[in-house]
Amino acid sequence: QVQLVESGGGLVQAGGSLRLSCAASGNIFSINTMAWYRQVPGKKRELVAVITSGGRTNYVDSVKGRFTISRDNAKNMYLQMNSLKPEDTAVYYCWALRTSPDQTYWGQGTQVTVSS
Repeated sequence: QVQLVESGGGLVQAGGSLRLSCAASGNIFSINTMAWYRQVPGKKRELVAVITSGGRTNYVDSVKGRFTISRDNAKNMYLQMNSLKPEDTAVYYCWALRTSPDQTYWGQGTQVTVSS
């Protein structure tokens, strides 16, 4: 089992910055890809950014140039969010893929609110 705990959410004005953290614990040795998703009420959960164990990254178009995903090892992942916009308001979730056997895990989410 893998447990994921997000932190760093909060209320910020448009144009501001936040840094989300995701701490993984448990059987983390086979964690491969990690990602950040977000969801607003009534909408489908959206992939925001993904990072592989080799450090390759990808972003949804709406956050490119503003958000940066990083990880320092299999335990910690981050999302640096700059130039925040009201449309970035959502609950942000940490996600991890563990291989052999393949299994995915979710954190409990952290609320990010951007005021205009």
